[in-house]
Amino acid sequence: MNFRTALLLAAASCCLWAQDFSKDVQPIFERRCQGCHGATQQMSNLRLDSPASAARVVNGPLFERISSTKKGFMMPPVGSPLTGEEIAKIKSWIDAGAKFPAVIAKSTHWAFQPIQHPAKTSIDAFVRERLAKENIAPSPEADRRTLIRRVSLDLTGLPPEPREVEEFVADKSPDAYEKLVDRLLASPHYGEKWARAWLDVAHYADSDGYEKDLSRPWAWRYRQWVIDALNRDEPFDQFTIQQIAGDLLPNATTDDRVATGFLRNTLTNREGGVDRNEARFEQIINRTNTVSTTWLGLTTGCAQCHNHKFDPISQKEYYSLYAFFDHAEEEDIDAPMPGEKPPPAAYYAARQELLEQYWIPELQPPWERRLREAYNHPGQSGEWDFTLTDFTSSIDRPYELLTDDPEKRSPRDRDRMTIWFIQHMGVDYSKDIATRGALVEVREKLGTLTAALPSYSQAQAMHTDPSVPPTHLRVGGDYKTFGSEVSPGTLAILPPLNVAAPTRLDLARWLVSKENPLTARVTVNRIWQEFFGRGIVFTSEDFGTQGDRPSHPELLDFLASEFRDNGWSMKRIEKMIVMSATYRQSSKARPDLETKDPENTLLARQARVRLPAELIRDQALAASGLLNPEIGGRSVYPPQPKGVAEVTYANSGKWRDSTGADKYRRGLYVHYQRTSPYPQMSNFDEPDSNVSCTRRRRSNTPLQALNLLNDPVFYEAAQALAARIQKEGGADPLGYGFELCVARLPSKTERARMEQYRAQGGDWVGISRILFNLDELITRE
Repeated sequence: MNFRTALLLAAASCCLWAQDFSKDVQPIFERRCQGCHGATQQMSNLRLDSPASAARVVNGPLFERISSTKKGFMMPPVGSPLTGEEIAKIKSWIDAGAKFPAVIAKSTHWAFQPIQHPAKTSIDAFVRERLAKENIAPSPEADRRTLIRRVSLDLTGLPPEPREVEEFVADKSPDAYEKLVDRLLASPHYGEKWARAWLDVAHYADSDGYEKDLSRPWAWRYRQWVIDALNRDEPFDQFTIQQIAGDLLPNATTDDRVATGFLRNTLTNREGGVDRNEARFEQIINRTNTVSTTWLGLTTGCAQCHNHKFDPISQKEYYSLYAFFDHAEEEDIDAPMPGEKPPPAAYYAARQELLEQYWIPELQPPWERRLREAYNHPGQSGEWDFTLTDFTSSIDRPYELLTDDPEKRSPRDRDRMTIWFIQHMGVDYSKDIATRGALVEVREKLGTLTAALPSYSQAQAMHTDPSVPPTHLRVGGDYKTFGSEVSPGTLAILPPLNVAAPTRLDLARWLVSKENPLTARVTVNRIWQEFFGRGIVFTSEDFGTQGDRPSHPELLDFLASEFRDNGWSMKRIEKMIVMSATYRQSSKARPDLETKDPENTLLARQARVRLPAELIRDQALAASGLLNPEIGGRSVYPPQPKGVAEVTYANSGKWRDSTGADKYRRGLYVHYQRTSPYPQMSNFDEPDSNVSCTRRRRSNTPLQALNLLNDPVFYEAAQALAARIQKEGGADPLGYGFELCVARLPSKTERARMEQYRAQGGDWVGISRILFNLDELITRE
């Protein structure tokens, strides 16, 4: 069969075409099926690069459809049918044995090629060579005050104290800057700053999302793991493996299992009318897409419903990736922080005594039976149907609890079921005054008993459930329409995963294997983006054919190979970047670049970058002296405008303002409620946390200026800054205020304007509010 006939066969096969055909034959593919799910299901095994797969399909259902004239059955269903000559060619080929030639060539797209290690050995060599070709001179080094503020913000997210600035300016030793960099990399605040970027990719949040948007009280435990792992410079390959498959590691530790919280950042739909199978399907889709974005930088999610329109990713390959996560199930585990101890035996004894005193062991089994009856025989009792819906929509893994033998439940599941029963007694017991009173009473006493316990942290984690049925391709992306069975596997365009019956652990190891060219490139590109405001590949979320090409391809490969071949150390790569002359350049605008390089792609200067939302809040708290520098721990609830939390469903996002030092924790720790996020963060472009975000947008709106002037947090910080200036400012309080906020002294013009403001009745609080509204405060120069 000739090449054109193969293309016609692909065009007739309802979206399941082969990859990487040339542009001149693209119109043929536009004749594919626009919705014939029956045909797609029949032919979901068809791959033109697989002779065995093709032969199975073309001999039967495909030829029947392309030779038919019956509307609703014939293929293609729209447009002109195949000609008699074309059908005859296909029939002749089938009669000859359906021998199928390989028509697919490996993609030549740059991102799928092996990483090369160029001969140059420094970042500056690549950048300067490109500038020289364009006859552009690099910018001079930034002044020392700008430099210390820049690198402090980039590595720790916090501004330097005036004392630190003066010491660095005065230090004339040749290694003064390197000593500063090493100190910042060793700071425990380093993990906080870099955790924020990673949590964007993981789309971390403290609530479920969707209608009910219930709080996740232990979500922070994963965030804590990320901070700690980054601070100890966990090699990125291990950092990867733990998050995708820590539970499958030999002798997995609690820390390994906590890391799988990465996969628990999916939304959870608890609406009563939702099909739980559909909700689970959407969660696995989200995990598949998030892993692909995070480590491969590919838009594989485009292949959920059909083969990818642009990149060499088939729908079957997409569901092979999906299959890795189909057997992963959610679980909650004990994950104590250092110093925390489990509840003492006396607590369990007192708890059991209470349960028995109020007849819980006798009352619970009949309640469970009624719940199971409603599950097995819906429609028999409207009241119990409602109780069942409440149960299945609000508790994790409800069907397992309903169908498992109560005697074989884990202690955690036994406790979950008992607590739920006590809190939701059901229709029968609620009608009995004595029983209802007893259940209310025991509920209050158990609450008091539990509240007295010291903290013992838990974590959201994953485990493998081998009982999950085999994975199937979903025709048209519809969770109910099963296509062919698929096994876990990776993308054909990338080096193969040569493992029989591969697991999530094998997938994780494949992602960071030396042969996989994407993970190292994608990761160093995002690191570069943090230091220059844009990646070497601007579309850091898309390294596919629709993404941008790298501005400096050799530099990208140099960084990727240095990263991969030297222990996957993030701190090593980051130090290499910040030590470069390219990074240390002045960020001042240059008229000669306005037309030659308006986007600063060639890096003839540093970039002025608006700080992320959380760091803007941190700047105000740090300058004012209010910042609580405590590392890690639970999420906090700083003051926010009235009416924000109330927009959540049934007021589920209860916002109780934190008190004491917790009010002044870093922005990283602010509770993220998906349906009503903290408004200051939203104003400054914090992502919505529903999907993975590899780069934040930077808007400029009047609301931002109003936020900096009038938000309760910023106004309180302005009051504290005013007090600090007056107390510590000495002979030059205004100069001290500028140093606290922007690490420099005011210019003559700025002094004159501030003095004029004071002469007109302005006070130090007003001056502090002005300082907090400076563009320079919210910008990394």
